[in-house]
Amino acid sequence: MDPIDRALADLEPLDTDDVIERRVGSLIGRAVSRQIWLLFVDENNTQLPLVMPISDIPVAPEASDLDNWTELVRGTAEAVHAHGVVVVIERYDADRLTDADRAWARLSRDGCRDAGVRLRAVLLSHRRGVRLLAPDDYA
Repeated sequence: MDPIDRALADLEPLDTDDVIERRVGSLIGRAVSRQIWLLFVDENNTQLPLVMPISDIPVAPEASDLDNWTELVRGTAEAVHAHGVVVVIERYDADRLTDADRAWARLSRDGCRDAGVRLRAVLLSHRRGVRLLAPDDYA
């Protein structure tokens, strides 16, 4: 993709699951480490220019992590004037969802709810690619 096509693709709103999955596949792709990525969107679902990796995370979060996660999402969203967030759980393993993945997805869901920031999607970056998670996958 040439730079002009890439710039136009980056302006495409993240308003469908397919578009989100393609964007995350392009930006983050296959997993190489354990971390969480946050991509922020405006009121029109246009991605904002902040892609935030969070490294040195435990395999699974603790229930006590919710307050810190909520404040991270709230503070960052306020700073960049975001209305929503896309969360990517990156870990080098198969595409099968683990209990730890579900715990991170639930923490993301609950933290966004408590922060008043719309959770646009949760995805899993695994050793073979990217997978969008349905809310039922981690309910």
